[in-house]
Amino acid sequence: MSTRIDTRFAELKAEGRAALVTFLMGGDPDHATSLEIIKVLPAAGADLIEIGMPFTDPMADGPTVQAAGLRALANGATLEKTLGLVREFRASNATTPIILMGYFNPIYIYGVPKFLSDAKAAGIDGLIVVDCPPEEDDELCKPALAAGLNFIRLATPTTDEKRLPKVLQNTSGFVYYVSIAGITGAARPDPQKVAASVAGIKAHTSLPVAVGFGVRTAADATEIAKSADGVVVGSALVDAIRQSLHADGRPTALTVGSVVAIVEDIAKGVRSVKKHG
Repeated sequence: MSTRIDTRFAELKAEGRAALVTFLMGGDPDHATSLEIIKVLPAAGADLIEIGMPFTDPMADGPTVQAAGLRALANGATLEKTLGLVREFRASNATTPIILMGYFNPIYIYGVPKFLSDAKAAGIDGLIVVDCPPEEDDELCKPALAAGLNFIRLATPTTDEKRLPKVLQNTSGFVYYVSIAGITGAARPDPQKVAASVAGIKAHTSLPVAVGFGVRTAADATEIAKSADGVVVGSALVDAIRQSLHADGRPTALTVGSVVAIVEDIAKGVRSVKKHG
């Protein structure tokens, strides 16, 4: 069964360009502003949207994304409200793929069957759950696939040839390659190393490969787009939100526009790279 994610990557392959995948924390800095930003991302150049599920113990996230989760939680964000963001977004956008990204604990507490049913009904297309290893696929991955959601797995610089087939076995939608070892937003990726790693992954799968962690500028995105099927930008957008806020954390007149400006700029970088075949 084809999802919006499958459709979007197929469209972009036909266009001969990589996808721009944007990440924002759901409910950051508050529900209304978060919804406003998510609604304008497609027009700014986002091809797919990842929405973070706020969680109190996000061990793979750097300080920027951790702080965004805490801001959202302080303003009342819950998993239920995050699903609500997607429902509200879908009222005016039926085509842009939406992926929820986060950790298993909030889903487990919500209840896996109920979560998958509600996520599908809200208009979510895929899940990235960073602490669900392939050995635990029966917990969430397989039920998600059965519900018609893509389950997107992370591959990292430390994922070796022996481990990679295990990581890929129930992955769908795309493979998310983490371009640097460590936490989100901590360093810049090396384009040559990324290209070699993407080629290594593609030797094992026909799925698109999107690259994230450390992409902050249009120049970064241009380099990554030469080898990858998708470029993921997150910390740079979350940083823009943080820098736009009042001292007490409330949004300002600059909050939405600051994110849009970065997405537009990075989208130009991604779209400047033309691919063949």
